[in-house]
Amino acid sequence: MKTILLTVLMLFVSTQSVYAERIKDIASIAGVRSNQLVGYGLVVGLNKSGDKTKFTGQSLRSMLARLGLTLPPGVDPKSKNIAAVTLHADLPAFAKPGQKIDVTASSIGDAKSLRGGSLIMSPLKGADGKIYAVAQGNLVVGGLSASGQDGSKITVNNPSVGRIPNGATVERGVPSPFNKGNSLVFNLHNADFTTANRMVEAINRILGPETARALDATSVKVSAPMDPSQRVSFASLVENMQVAPDDAPARVIVNSRSGTVVINGKVRVQPTAVSHGSLTVTISENQQVSQPNALAAGNTVVTPQSEVSVEEGGNHMFVFNPGVTLDEIVKSVNKVGAGPSDLVAILEALKTAGALRAELIII
Repeated sequence: MKTILLTVLMLFVSTQSVYAERIKDIASIAGVRSNQLVGYGLVVGLNKSGDKTKFTGQSLRSMLARLGLTLPPGVDPKSKNIAAVTLHADLPAFAKPGQKIDVTASSIGDAKSLRGGSLIMSPLKGADGKIYAVAQGNLVVGGLSASGQDGSKITVNNPSVGRIPNGATVERGVPSPFNKGNSLVFNLHNADFTTANRMVEAINRILGPETARALDATSVKVSAPMDPSQRVSFASLVENMQVAPDDAPARVIVNSRSGTVVINGKVRVQPTAVSHGSLTVTISENQQVSQPNALAAGNTVVTPQSEVSVEEGGNHMFVFNPGVTLDEIVKSVNKVGAGPSDLVAILEALKTAGALRAELIII
């Protein structure tokens, strides 16, 4: 089997395409993914920048009770040196007990800063409620906050969030379907029938006919060896094969908040004449002083005087020829001096007129 894989790998390397991409960059193996973990804990050792909330004191009382210290009834353990935090981490695929993962701690109370604090041993649970890791360690906080006695305050970044590199130890692994069955399923990051078909053709061309078949626009099923060691070599071979992804559908993306407009290279416009002019209305207020004659009765008053002027830009009409490209669209719009907001108005009008051969997406 090793000799066959080596021969196939040499054939594959010799037939690589310059403009293609690796399968591992456009697809992932089904079931091989990370899992989110979440937990709750206490950060101690703060320099009087901790919580003032009651539930933090209750958490401290519970922690001391587990350590064998019982506080007298009615005593409220208030301390500015502790803070309640939520913990979250990602458990990578194939993580084994004893390995380390990073942990992020975020304040959920009114703590001013977590700088200088240490997280006390806290369990991290998965969506099923089981404990998969235990976190503990010193926090690295990138933000800081300082204030003066007169109320002035300065804050840099966010001091209420910290990170513990390698701060959690994995206690339980997550079963993976990688070694189950006689096949592997590769899921494309972006569903596309053409790309899925090209992926099947690339795999079958190197590994033989009927090795891979497309299930839909996202999934491609590939026959794989049953032996785990051979399956690892097989997956490595497949994910390094070269496939030329198909171009994305014609789309125009408009960000309504920032005014950003993105047009991909597949956008086309049918024959259309566009006239776009800018209308500017200016209103100015001048204050005039009205003062009566010295011998006449009356009071001095201030009367407003308004001036309204309207100006219309002298932009000319421009014409889109059949099937113009992205470069021609940009040049035509820039020629009349249209800004991002004007461009959005033009694109919406073209879409309404049925001349824009693209999907217009507003985000």
